[in-house]
Amino acid sequence: MKTHGAVLRGPGDWEVVELELLDPGPGQVVVEMAYAGLCHSDEHLRFESQRYPIVGGHEGAGTVLAVGAGVTAVQPGDHVVTAFLPACGRCRWCAAGRSNLCDLGATIGTGQLPGGTWPFRLDGEELGGFCMVGAFARHSLLSEYSCVKIDAHLPLDVAALMACSVPTGWGSAVNAGPVRPGDVVVVVGTGGVGCNAVQGAAMVGAQHVIAVDPVEFRREFARTLGATHAVASTEEAAALAKELSRGTGADVVILATGTTSPEITGGAYRCLGKGGTLVLTGLADHTMATTVALPGNITTIFEQRVQGALYGMCNAYRDIPRLLRLYEEGKLELDSLITKRYSLEQVNEGYQDQRDGTIIRGVLEHQH
Repeated sequence: MKTHGAVLRGPGDWEVVELELLDPGPGQVVVEMAYAGLCHSDEHLRFESQRYPIVGGHEGAGTVLAVGAGVTAVQPGDHVVTAFLPACGRCRWCAAGRSNLCDLGATIGTGQLPGGTWPFRLDGEELGGFCMVGAFARHSLLSEYSCVKIDAHLPLDVAALMACSVPTGWGSAVNAGPVRPGDVVVVVGTGGVGCNAVQGAAMVGAQHVIAVDPVEFRREFARTLGATHAVASTEEAAALAKELSRGTGADVVILATGTTSPEITGGAYRCLGKGGTLVLTGLADHTMATTVALPGNITTIFEQRVQGALYGMCNAYRDIPRLLRLYEEGKLELDSLITKRYSLEQVNEGYQDQRDGTIIRGVLEHQH
């Protein structure tokens, strides 16, 4: 079938083109996307990708149109959230309860599906969707391992945020920290991921949550989600964390900036107290080899921990339904996270707004 989507033919801006979508093979699902979130991870593709051309978008939600042979997880008509980290349920990592590290995720950078299938063709050339999803296309071909069924009554726009930003931020606090009642927490970067780290930290009982962002709009928004303090720099946050902890420093520091560098991680580290954990959630541009430079002696003597966090260490099949239930019960804010909606043709405008710091989360509306 023919469809339209935003692709990168190489470094540069997104281009909306007509694509050919392959029919579903065994274990594969065709999804008609309703919404796609504008995540900074796709922005990194504008500078370097494992493979060009590539269809963008990994944060999506939509309706199943067709399934291939042997598919049991979903059926036509089901509403689904895309899992940008597929989960086979059988590999070493899935069996250990760490499905965010599933071995099937090895090809998410190129978009090639399990078994070697390329879901799209462009001018006769095979190409994949980012993270094996391609949510910037109106229709996409996914592995059934990348589809999480949700209740049909849930709004698909906020459901799309469950594909990445909400669990990544929330889980960075709840799972990776892990934040405990009474902790002093610093969240560096309060965009689409960081504001959900604020929500997670507040939900599990942090005594103080310090939001750090140079953009006043984002700082003030973080206050509405549970931040007790909001400052513009890590220098301010480090002094405040030391004061609020009565001399120790933050128990957990979550780095959720759109990009990272030794200077950014160094500033976050200086907020950290004795016995604390620095959670590295934000990604650097692929061209930057070194993003973390820490004083090893202090890390050793203070028994500090550096913890990477992929998808907030969440399990998509467990945590997406759980977080949506919290939303339904009024305990997790999702609606106000969507600052602005864009058509597919406005994808570059949306990313410019993200760079300018004028939105928390932008979403592409495929169905309007």
